[in-house]
Amino acid sequence: MSQHPYQNIAVNELLTGLDMVRWAASEFHRAELFFGHGTNNAWEEAQALLMHILNLPYQWIADTQCKVLDARLTEQERCDVAQMVWQRVSERVPLPYITHQAWFCGLPFYVDERVLIPRSPIAELINNGFSDYLEETPARIMDLCTGGACIAIALAYQFTDAQVDALDISSDALDVAEINISQHGLSERVVPIQSDLFSAVDGQRYDLIVSNPPYVDAEDMADLPDEFTHEPELALAAGDDGLDLVETILRQAPAHLTDHGWLFVEVGNSMVHFAQRFPGLNVTWVNFTHGGDGVFAVDHKTLSDYFS
Repeated sequence: MSQHPYQNIAVNELLTGLDMVRWAASEFHRAELFFGHGTNNAWEEAQALLMHILNLPYQWIADTQCKVLDARLTEQERCDVAQMVWQRVSERVPLPYITHQAWFCGLPFYVDERVLIPRSPIAELINNGFSDYLEETPARIMDLCTGGACIAIALAYQFTDAQVDALDISSDALDVAEINISQHGLSERVVPIQSDLFSAVDGQRYDLIVSNPPYVDAEDMADLPDEFTHEPELALAAGDDGLDLVETILRQAPAHLTDHGWLFVEVGNSMVHFAQRFPGLNVTWVNFTHGGDGVFAVDHKTLSDYFS
């Protein structure tokens, strides 16, 4: 393993898991890293990094009976932690791209720089089964702009009899989606489809369409922290107000929703431009219990009436 500035201190002076977490968190703070790709602060990120190296569930950290942080690490484990901390600090690579693992809806997913790292509040809607909106259990579901298929797979777990189409324009993203679909054993129910929005599913209708499309406006794109430069720009940028793709989705969705179908779309900070772009369109902005905003819900009839 090549030498790096952390080699001596991490390997020779630190011993326990807690030593490594404290040191890593300090280095993250010193480097003024951005957090938000699965963890919210330097301490959580350092814990997640350590547990990945130890091949242990991150959830064990919260178990008061778990003494893993008190345990001494092997020299190789300390070397691996030091190498990963150095990569995180020197390259500002989001941790899930280093570990190639991200969590969504309590499920593990493979990620790399071909796809966004999942972090959508839509997870709460999935876990609740969209209970405030759907009158019937959906039989056909679409995940539009699926990326690594995290949302599609979580939907398949929640609605165990549903068929889920996972659409994306990027063949690279769909390669990652296929990895995740295979790892979760869902190849018979989750189908990756290369499509420019709805172009590849002409005539197909769905009871539920969920989309986390590119929605970052030009101003926010210019101000993103360095960590976001490792994510595919194709999956982030969406014009001056961030709603270029959303407008196409809204106009075309009625033709792909069943009469009782619902559309859920995440637009993030671009929600501030929504009323100006779509005056009079009566969507419902979802209130999340566990944090997050910028997701709206709208039914088939409302969309059909608005764009008729």
